[in-house]
Amino acid sequence: LLFPVSNLCGKCRPRDTDLLQPSLNFLYWSLHQTTPCSQQRAVAVLLSNVSLLELLQKVLECTWLWSPPSRPAYLSSEDALLCSGWLLVSSLLLYQHRYNTEVHQTLSVDLTEVLNAVIFRNKKPILLLVSIMQFLRAVLRQNFSSALLVIGGQNTVPSATQPQPSSLQDTALHPLAMQQVFSLVVSLQNLLVHKDLLLSQAVVACLETLVEYLYVKNQDVALHVASQPWHRFLLFTLLSGGQKSFLQPEVLRLMTLFVRYQSSNIISQKEISQIVQEAAEANLAELPEATSCALHLFLCQV
Repeated sequence: LLFPVSNLCGKCRPRDTDLLQPSLNFLYWSLHQTTPCSQQRAVAVLLSNVSLLELLQKVLECTWLWSPPSRPAYLSSEDALLCSGWLLVSSLLLYQHRYNTEVHQTLSVDLTEVLNAVIFRNKKPILLLVSIMQFLRAVLRQNFSSALLVIGGQNTVPSATQPQPSSLQDTALHPLAMQQVFSLVVSLQNLLVHKDLLLSQAVVACLETLVEYLYVKNQDVALHVASQPWHRFLLFTLLSGGQKSFLQPEVLRLMTLFVRYQSSNIISQKEISQIVQEAAEANLAELPEATSCALHLFLCQV
C-alpha cells in the first residue's frame, strides 16, 4: 500500500486536505507500526518518491503562508494537515539517519521560521506546536546535519549582507545564535505553564534535547542555560495547582534535567529527598506509565 498511497500524495496539492491528511497519517503509521526489518524498506520507498517529497516541501512551506488570524479555535483541516506533514518529515529524518537511506530529493526548511513558530507561537494550535517541536528535536539530535534536509535561515549562511556571529559562543552554537537559544528557552518555559499534558511532554522533551545539543557544542552555555533561576520559579508554578505532588511526569523530567547538569541552585537535596519520599509512599503499580518512566529516569540519574 505504500506505493499507491505515496504516489497518490505526490499527485495532490496542499489544499487537498481531505485526501492528503489521512494519506500522510497512513504513511506515518506505516513507518512507526511496522516491524524493524520492514521499516527500513518503508523508509526507502518513501524517500525514493520524489513527488511525495516535493509535496511535503510545499506542505511545510504552507505553515508560514497560511494566515494565522484565520485559524479557528479548534484544529482546522489545514492545521491538521500541517501537523501530519511535520510529524512525517520528523520521522523520515530519524529513520533516514538510522538506516543511512539514499535520498533522491532534499527538503529545505528555514530554521528562523521554525524557531519563531515556537518562540512567538502566533496563535498556532497546540498540536501544531507539538509537531513543529518534534521536528526541532529531530534536527537538534542530528546536529542540524542530514542528507535529507537543507537548513536555511539568517544565521546559517554567512555572507557580506548578513550579520556575522556576534561572539565566539554564536560561532560554537552555529547555526543557532545565543539570542535564539535564550528566546527559545523562555518560550518553552512559558508554554509549560499552560499545563497541557501533550504540550508539556513535547516542551520538556524539546528542552532536554536542546540542552544536550548545547552541552556538545559548548558546555559552559549548556550549564548556564540549565541553571537559569527562572527554572526554579517554573517548578514552583507547576507545583502550585491542584496536584502539588512532585510525581508528575513533566516535573520529574525537569528535575532529572537539572540533576544531570548539576543545577544545584534549581534543585536542592531537599527536593530530591521529597521526591524519593513521595515515591516510597506511592503505590507504584498504580502510577501512570509516563510517571513510572520519568521516575525511573530520575532515580537512575540521582
